[in-house]
Amino acid sequence: MSLMSKLLMSTIAITVALSADMSEKDLTKYFKKYIVKNPSAKVVGVDILDIRRVKDHKEWKAYLTIMNINHQGKDVAVPQTVFVNGDLIASKLVDFKRNMDYGKEIKPKVPNSLYDNAHLLFGNRDAKHKILVFSDPQCPYCMEVVPEIIKATKEHPETFALYYYHYPLLRLHPVSGVLVRIMYIAQELGRMDVVERLYSLQINPHETNVDKIIEAVKKHTGFVVTKESLDDKKVLDAIEHDEKSANRMMVTGTPTIYMDGEWDKMRDRYKLFIK
Repeated sequence: MSLMSKLLMSTIAITVALSADMSEKDLTKYFKKYIVKNPSAKVVGVDILDIRRVKDHKEWKAYLTIMNINHQGKDVAVPQTVFVNGDLIASKLVDFKRNMDYGKEIKPKVPNSLYDNAHLLFGNRDAKHKILVFSDPQCPYCMEVVPEIIKATKEHPETFALYYYHYPLLRLHPVSGVLVRIMYIAQELGRMDVVERLYSLQINPHETNVDKIIEAVKKHTGFVVTKESLDDKKVLDAIEHDEKSANRMMVTGTPTIYMDGEWDKMRDRYKLFIK
C-alpha cells in the first residue's frame, strides 16, 4: 500500500456546512475531519491550485488542491480533487450514464513559473504555442508520442516552444532513474540531441547497474558521463524539482502533455497548429 493510500480515506459524498466558494481554511477543516484518518498524519494546510466548473454538470465546481501533511515528522504534499455544489462536497464525482469519473478528467492549468529557460528543450520561447511534457524515456507510450512532438517542434520552432520535465516511473522502469540524470546533464551541456536519441535506446527497463547503463548510452548516442557526475547534488535536485512539479500538476502517468496551459488528454492537439 502506498503512503498516499495509508494517509487517505475514500469518501463518496458528504453534506458539510460550508459555503459554495470554499477557502483553503475550509478545505483544511474538511480534509482533517473526513479524509485523513491516519492518526500519525496531520493536515497542516491546503493549497488551492485551480477551481474549474465540471463539464456537463455546471452546478459542481472542482477544487484542485494540494494537501500539505506532516506524517511522522516528514512533510508530504498530496494532490486531492474535491467537488463542491452548494453545501455538498464530494471527494469523487461520477456520471454513471456517461461512464465519466471527473476526478480523472480535470487537471490544473499550467502556471507561468513552469515555462522557464531551464526546461525549454526545443523551439522558440516566444513561439505562438507552448507544449509542456512530463515524460519517462522508457515509457512505451512516451517512446511513441514524445519523439513526434520533438520532431514537430524542431520543424516549426516559431510555432511551438517545448518544455520538458523528467518524470521517471521507477516502479515500472528502474533504469529511468539513471537515464533521466544523464538526460539532464546533456541538457545542461546543450546536447538536446542526446535527450531525443535516448527515446530510441533499447535497454532492459529493469537494469540498475549504473556502469552498464552509462555504457549503453555511450554506445547509442556517443555521449559520455561519469558515475560521479550522476550523483552531483545539482543533478539530483533538478530531478527532484521536476518530480515535485509533476505532483503539483497532479500528474499520474506518462506522457502527460499540456497544450497552451491546458491538459491535452489525447496528446495530439499540437497537430491542429501545423499548417
